[in-house]
Amino acid sequence: MCGILGVFGASVTNSNDFQEMLSTLAHRGPDDIGVIAQDNFVLGHQRLSIVDVEGGHQPLCAAGQKLYGICNGEIYNFRELRAGLSQNYDFQSHVDSEILLPLYQKLGSQLTSSLDGMFSFVISDDQEFLAARDRIGIKPLYYGTTGENIYFSSEIKALVEHSDEIKEFPSGHYYHSTQGIKPYYQLPEAQTFITDLDTILEKIRQTLSQSVQKRLMSDVPVGVFLSGGLDSSIIAALMRQHIPNLHSFSVGLPNSPDLKAARLVAEHLGTIHHEYVYTQAEMSAVLPDVIYYLESFDPALVRSAIPCYIVSQLASKYVKVILSGEGADELFAGYSYFADYDDAIALHKESVTIIKGLHNLNLQRLDRMTMAHGLEGRVPFLDTDFIKLSLSIDPTLKLYKTFGIEKWLLRQAFSDLLPQEIVWRDKMEFAQGCASSTVLEDHANSCITEQTLEEAQKKKFPVSSKEELFYYQIFRNHFTHPDAAALIGKWQGTLH
Repeated sequence: MCGILGVFGASVTNSNDFQEMLSTLAHRGPDDIGVIAQDNFVLGHQRLSIVDVEGGHQPLCAAGQKLYGICNGEIYNFRELRAGLSQNYDFQSHVDSEILLPLYQKLGSQLTSSLDGMFSFVISDDQEFLAARDRIGIKPLYYGTTGENIYFSSEIKALVEHSDEIKEFPSGHYYHSTQGIKPYYQLPEAQTFITDLDTILEKIRQTLSQSVQKRLMSDVPVGVFLSGGLDSSIIAALMRQHIPNLHSFSVGLPNSPDLKAARLVAEHLGTIHHEYVYTQAEMSAVLPDVIYYLESFDPALVRSAIPCYIVSQLASKYVKVILSGEGADELFAGYSYFADYDDAIALHKESVTIIKGLHNLNLQRLDRMTMAHGLEGRVPFLDTDFIKLSLSIDPTLKLYKTFGIEKWLLRQAFSDLLPQEIVWRDKMEFAQGCASSTVLEDHANSCITEQTLEEAQKKKFPVSSKEELFYYQIFRNHFTHPDAAALIGKWQGTLH
C-alpha cells in the first residue's frame, strides 16, 4: 500500500512543485520515498513496506533498460506470474509489484487481465506510458490535466493546486498513451444460476476461505477489524485458522453494541483483542481530519468514516495490514432496503449496481481511513472469484422473504465457526453499531440553522441537509478546486 504520483508532458512541472504534490501523499507511505525524473515524465512513490520490506524500493526500474513503474496495492498472484517469467527477466527484488515491468514488456496494455489483486499503477518507457486501476476500484487513482501535462495520483489532494481538471480513474480500466482509456473488466453475468443449496453453501465456504488465505500474503503483521457483526466475524474466524496470534480491533462509544459483540467473538476465537472507547468530544475533534483524508462530505460516508478512522489509528500500533468485511452486504443483499424487494432479478440488478459504486463509497472510506494511519486494508469478500460466485447464485435465495432474514446464505455457510448469537445477530451499520450516527447528526444540526441551509441551497451548494452542509463547509476548507465536490460518491439508499 502506497501513494503514487506521475506527471507526463512536454514540460513537466519543476521539482519543487512535484515534491510538494508528493508530500501530500506521505501518510500513505511513511516508510520510504522515491522519485525518478526523465525528460518527459516524473514518477514519485511514498512506500508502506508490506512485501520485501528491505528490497522493495520504488519507483520500479528494469535493469539496463529505460522502463519504470510505480504501484499502489498488492498483486496476489505475483509468484505464479513470476515463475513463468523469471528466466527471461532480471528481477531486482522480491516485491510483488515488480512483476508489472516484465508483464508490460510481454503483454503491453493487456497485462491487466492477468493480474489478481488490488492496485493502481503507472508504467513508462521512453515512448509510451500505461496507467491502470483494479477491477473493482479497491485502490484509488485520479488523473488531471494542465495544458500538455497529464497527472496521475492516489488522492485528489495532490492534484488540487496543480491540475486544471480532475477526474476519478474508472475501476476496471487502463489508459495507454496511444490508445486512450479502455475497459478490461466487467462484472460477470451468469448464464444460469446455481440453485442447489448444499452446493452453494460449500462453494461460499471454499471460495471465501481461499480469498482470505490469499490476502494473508505479507512480510509484516496482519490483523482484522472486528465489529462483532456477521461479516467481520466470518473474516476473523477464517483468519484465525492460519494466524495463531491474530490481533483484532474494535471501537465505539460507551455501551455501544459493537463492543460487546466483538468481545464475544474475540473470546470465542481466541484472538488478541484490542478495543478503544471514544467520546463524543473525540469524534468532533477528529472530524476535520476525517473529511480531509476521506475527500468526501457525504453524510453516511462521513458518519461511518469516524469509527473507521479511530479503529485504524488503534490497529496501526500493532499491525500494518488489516482485513475487513467490506462487500458482503452488496453481494448478499444485506442492507435493510433489500427487504422490500419481491423480485429476485430486480434485487440481482441492484446488487450489481451498488457493487459498481463501491469504488468511491465504502472502498474509498476503507482506503482513506486506513492509509491516514499508514495501514493497508484488504477486502476478501471482493475477491473477483468470490464476486463471480455470488453473482451466479439464484437471487431468489438472497431475498429477505425466502428465509425471513438477510444474508441467510452467509450465516448458514459459517454457522459452525461463530457463536450463534453472532450468526443470527441483526445487521447494523458501522456507525450505528459504534453508537455514533445520531451523535454526529445532532452535532451538525446544532451548528447549522435552517436559514443557513436555505442560503446555501440558493447558491447551488451540492447539499440536501444541515448535516451535509456542515461537512461540506469543512470539505471546502480543504478542497477549493471546482472538480473536487463533483468527484464524491453519494449513497442513494439506506446504509444499514
